[in-house]
Amino acid sequence: MLLKSIELRRVSLPLKSPFRTSFGSMAARDALLVCVTSEEGSVGWSECVAFRDPLYSSEYTAGCQEVIERFLAPLLFSAGDLRAEEVGGMLSAYRGHPMAKAALEAAILDAQLKACGVSLATCLGANKTAVDCGVSVGIAPSLDALLHEVSGYVEDGYRRIKLKIEPGWDLEPVARVREAWPSMPLQVDANQAYTRNDVVHLSGLDAFHLLLIEQPLPEEDLIGHAELAKAIGTPVCLDESITSLSIARDAIALGATSIINIKPGRLGGFLEARRIHDFCWNAGIPVWCGGMLESGIGRAANLALAALPGFTLPGDTSASSRFYHRDITPPFVMNDGRITVPDAPGIGVEIDRDYLESVTRSCKSLERQSKS
Repeated sequence: MLLKSIELRRVSLPLKSPFRTSFGSMAARDALLVCVTSEEGSVGWSECVAFRDPLYSSEYTAGCQEVIERFLAPLLFSAGDLRAEEVGGMLSAYRGHPMAKAALEAAILDAQLKACGVSLATCLGANKTAVDCGVSVGIAPSLDALLHEVSGYVEDGYRRIKLKIEPGWDLEPVARVREAWPSMPLQVDANQAYTRNDVVHLSGLDAFHLLLIEQPLPEEDLIGHAELAKAIGTPVCLDESITSLSIARDAIALGATSIINIKPGRLGGFLEARRIHDFCWNAGIPVWCGGMLESGIGRAANLALAALPGFTLPGDTSASSRFYHRDITPPFVMNDGRITVPDAPGIGVEIDRDYLESVTRSCKSLERQSKS
């Protein structure tokens, strides 16, 4: 298809309550939405998963917008007729910036699939019509507050609980949650908060029979993760470290991970995410779909990915009500711990334009320049 325009829209979606991790606390989801329109009239939407500040990764919302405006969009406009499958290779001319690149690829893929009447789930190769829901629980102000919050999610029917941890907030919170819910699938996420010096301390988590510990050490420390994996009984899962299929292969070969969290934005797009899924599926490595506090636009796409056969662990595919009183798409509702995968063309959701306008902070349209 031939790109006509790319709209870059900054929105601020208030969270129901602040979400705290080892790298900071957020009261709102400050997101960059990308909307592409083709010359044929097809429209595609995506959500750039970068946060406002470069805390989870080096990318941040304003930086993603700038790199799209200055470098990535002009390259796509100059390409002429293109397909989503070609976007990743084209954009590789510029180093880094996977979240910005992923947002462009996803929007183009949405428009392309809508034009041919195919759902994203079908395109990726999904074999499930609904996926199990997990929920991510931030660092709470107190143990009592944590137990109260987790109790609500258990009552809601979530099939897995993930606790954010950091030094000083790890063994005791996990112990209290495990004591209260002995059979609940439980895992922890450190977001790189520990070092190799913490191996003995982290081995204390073995007593709680966790599904996994996610990204305990700095993202570049694959050897440290391999050493940790040998020293503790809890399976090590990598998140921030996995930035490509080649890195995933290396991490598995080194023994640095036995489970992988797949986030399309971190990988540069859904097509690279599918390639990692396929490799892990063939290698017998479980994968699951991580979350970045997405709105309904990003959540819809993640559900399509999580419906692939290798996603055998519940992901961060929570209901819309986990984070938002109101979303910019019809809300995703959980039934019996599962959410139905959209099956309409593209990502399969409609945009609530009135609410979208009310949460928009800026909007810029980039136009393809016609050759005279």
